[in-house]
Amino acid sequence: MAKTERPAGDELATPAPVLLKFRDLVYTSRTLIIPQSGRTLPVAKGLVEVQPDDAEALAFLKANEEFAPLKE
Repeated sequence: MAKTERPAGDELATPAPVLLKFRDLVYTSRTLIIPQSGRTLPVAKGLVEVQPDDAEALAFLKANEEFAPLKE
């Protein structure tokens, strides 16, 4: 049986993590500071992205009326 060779860079890639996106209804660019921990979240082009398991950031964004979750 002949061995088939894969082109370079054709390794099995791990899928990129799905990020949750929120639209900033006030600004197109700013840095958010989460009061409890002092962590920062960047807003760029009117969007802020967070990991789905980032409970602290999700609670902060959902509690603030300046942000709306994007439905994709």
